[in-house]
Amino acid sequence: MSLWMSWQNPRCCIDLESLCRMLSSYRAPWWLPGGNAQTIWAAVGAQRQADESEAPQWRRERWDTPDGDFVDVDHSTHASQADAPLLVLFHGLEGSSASQYAVAFADFARTHGLAMAVPHFRGCSGELNRAPRAYHSGDFEEIDWLLKRLAEQQPERPLLAVGVSLGGNALLRWAGEWGGEAGQTVKAVAAVCSPLDLATGGHAIGRGFNRLVYTRMFLASMVPKALKKLEQHPGLFNRESLLSARDLYDFDNVFTAPLHGFKDTDDYWARASAKPVLADICVPALALNALNDPFVPYKSLPNPSMVGSKVTLWHPQQGGHVGFPVASGLLGFPGHVRAMPDAVGQWLLLQL
Repeated sequence: MSLWMSWQNPRCCIDLESLCRMLSSYRAPWWLPGGNAQTIWAAVGAQRQADESEAPQWRRERWDTPDGDFVDVDHSTHASQADAPLLVLFHGLEGSSASQYAVAFADFARTHGLAMAVPHFRGCSGELNRAPRAYHSGDFEEIDWLLKRLAEQQPERPLLAVGVSLGGNALLRWAGEWGGEAGQTVKAVAAVCSPLDLATGGHAIGRGFNRLVYTRMFLASMVPKALKKLEQHPGLFNRESLLSARDLYDFDNVFTAPLHGFKDTDDYWARASAKPVLADICVPALALNALNDPFVPYKSLPNPSMVGSKVTLWHPQQGGHVGFPVASGLLGFPGHVRAMPDAVGQWLLLQL
């Protein structure tokens, strides 16, 4: 019986206490010690489905935005009942519907009979967007437009939203900014491994191993796209300053902050962080962060006194950044990444 069908019959549904206990007791395979190993292997080596099911197939819609731009929204093509919930996933920095977590959540949605959609932030669907802007960690107005259009498009479906990393911060920022009105659009939201304190997370990714590996990876994708944006809109920013950027702080100072109405990186990271508005959230909200996440220092995570009564904090000891790999296959190898989408997805369904 699918969990969606179980929601229609609550006696069959896992209880919240058991679910929380299950996630809090998560332990990574012995051969993946530490947050970096759990992060990297989940992204590049682990199976994205728990079984031999096929990868999700997507149907793409292009939506024109009010400011003359466009966004691409991918809808999973698997079957679902007409009134089944719609799971909306907001991806992380430079992510897409092809990211390992999006594929894993789509597998969860297929297994449990939910519809699923992945709106792409501008410039992340494989085609450069038109406007002199991109996306950012506090893009809650874009979140609002996307969620409300999805709700209007499929009014018979209750909406559940999950954001991963950057997408999770933007989603919780939206929930805090809209307060009680958010419940008119969604039933529950969840943020997975999100840097809710952007300054602390931004500085962490610019140091040591993070700078050598993750910062280089992100800049290798972001800088070429920014240069194409400069060709599209000459004079938008200083080319030499962008090329001299060696970390996300420098990149955001030249590109992200000024293009989206912020004075500089410090202003952007302060005003876009979701942590200050967590107490204002009025819909059921989950903030999941592993304590060994290399991107998000555990000291920056909110504690219960900083959040409202509708916010649930899950802080398992292990998992890395959007990792949470589980042993599977011969001798537990290569492992899969369905455990986290299962836990988060079931938490969201319980809020119905």
